[in-house]
Amino acid sequence: MEKQMSFVVFSCIFFFLLFGAYTVAGSHNYYHGGGSGVKLFVFGDSYADTGNCPKALASSWKQPYGNTFPGKPSGRFSDGRVLTDYIAAFLGTKSPLPYRWRKFGGKLVQHGMNFARGGTGVFTTLVKGPNMTTQINFFQNLLEENVYTKRDLNSSVALVSLAGNDYATYMAHNGSLQGLPVFTTAVNNQLALNLKRIRGLGVQKVALTAMEPLGCLPTFTASSSYQNCSATENAATKFHNQMLQQTVQKLNNESSGSVFVMLDLYSAFMSALKIKENHAENSEFVNPLKPCCVGVSREYGCGSLDENGVKKYMVCNNPDQSFFWDIIHPSQQGWLSVYKYLLSSLHHHLFI
Repeated sequence: MEKQMSFVVFSCIFFFLLFGAYTVAGSHNYYHGGGSGVKLFVFGDSYADTGNCPKALASSWKQPYGNTFPGKPSGRFSDGRVLTDYIAAFLGTKSPLPYRWRKFGGKLVQHGMNFARGGTGVFTTLVKGPNMTTQINFFQNLLEENVYTKRDLNSSVALVSLAGNDYATYMAHNGSLQGLPVFTTAVNNQLALNLKRIRGLGVQKVALTAMEPLGCLPTFTASSSYQNCSATENAATKFHNQMLQQTVQKLNNESSGSVFVMLDLYSAFMSALKIKENHAENSEFVNPLKPCCVGVSREYGCGSLDENGVKKYMVCNNPDQSFFWDIIHPSQQGWLSVYKYLLSSLHHHLFI
């Protein structure tokens, strides 16, 4: 989720709040295997983060983020709910507690834990937050502290959503297209090790997102006045996802049953945006490649203020008509459309 230096910095250089019901209103497509006993553990970046980025660094804690839900900034990089919230609703549980609030969570710990943090990746990125290995270390520490028992993990699911920031860091360090296959192999090899480790710690199902179509993110479509996706970035995304599919198949071949599930975020985005030959056609969204919240100029992003506290961003009148909230992240309505696309896969694969 993710992708040049400006994007990575935006993701995370951009109080305890509402640890109550994050269940998605109106959704009845719940998981019925473990009911409210299901534990959801989340690893990833800003597409899954629900409040781990420090307030001093993250735009996700500033207005107008959170205006749709919960009505004020909550640490989510959206106007409302993100992928984590919809997956939790599907599982019939509350959105898991962000790791940084674990000491204040009380009984909310029982729903699982969210380790995802905006701007992070499989490897260390420009943001230098906890990468996937470190996030898993946090999880392991909780197990060693008996916050979660082996019995707890008998009805557990992990959601893993990351890798885009790794490619952003690669490009920011002047990585070449010629070297991309080697880098993609390294990312996938490390992902495989991390996924096996999550499973080895006792998680029963591991759902991993494919990477979204990077070339359709507004940060790339802005140069065409939000009319066309970038074929170059989308080609790189497809290459990563093809290798990722092979990685997931290999991991399942080595496991008993289909432990690892790949959620096709790429196709979900393209379906919602109605992309054909890099052009958006007949989408339910108005100007689907254009974000709802944008800075007034290149040096400003959504949520930016100048030294006098004057807003340096503009927000569309109806976020429900925008797939993208800002130049990187979907709106709540965008994530809902993605979730609806993924539902059949979730029903087919995500059970214990």
